[in-house]
Amino acid sequence: MPRIVSLSALTVLELPPPALVTCAADAGYTHVGVRLIPATPTEVSYATIGDTPIIRDTLTRLADTGIGVLDVEILRLKPDTRVADFAPVLETAARLGARNALVAGNDPDPARFIDNFAALCDLAAPYGIAPCVEPMPWTDVRSFAQGAEAVRQAARPNAGLLIDAIHFDRAGSVASEISGVPAAWLRYAQICDAPAERPRDLDGLLFQARAERLLPGEGGLDLVGIFGALPRDTPVSVEVPMERLAKSVPALERARRALHATQRLLHALPAGA
Repeated sequence: MPRIVSLSALTVLELPPPALVTCAADAGYTHVGVRLIPATPTEVSYATIGDTPIIRDTLTRLADTGIGVLDVEILRLKPDTRVADFAPVLETAARLGARNALVAGNDPDPARFIDNFAALCDLAAPYGIAPCVEPMPWTDVRSFAQGAEAVRQAARPNAGLLIDAIHFDRAGSVASEISGVPAAWLRYAQICDAPAERPRDLDGLLFQARAERLLPGEGGLDLVGIFGALPRDTPVSVEVPMERLAKSVPALERARRALHATQRLLHALPAGA
């Protein structure tokens, strides 16, 4: 079976979900990642929870194009989170046919985060959705090792661990760690590139990750090591925000460039990787 390659919402964040689906189909992707909850307070948001016009339009585009939904985002687990409040999000995700839900750990209490993550997995299970912890170096689950420990302690069959190449590198994680976790946890991975030199402060880290990444193969991340260590059929989400380029290059062209760069890199992986 061909590897699933999905267009992440962050790559073309100016597009609402229905247009995201059309863009993915026109660019040659098989799947999309839909942002149901904004990642930041200043980010554009849409009425995407429940039976809304945006969701109905998105469902129509999915049916017309044959595009699937790999994941939805972003579910933040904070100290005051009530996990039950995510039920409408998961219902909408299931209606879209999503396989995974991206989870951020924004709770300084590891035990509480793990309890809430386990409860979220239980809530998501009847919908056929796998909550996947994405370690990010500015969150409380910052590294691959911390994410793996959270998934291990949650001990839920639908719990996942998401590698985003830039976060993986910026937290100091290395490809040799990947073989130390069960392959079943690695339900999908996010690809991009970035300069080898890591930003010196939090502002630089956030700006680069949220606004100015590089196409796969154009930077200094160990993408061959990371993606060579993953199971060969691991779905790949292409997450390459490039805000400066977006001022002059339309979303469809950027999506195509990102897909072609991703395909070149994946095809260049050593045999058996």
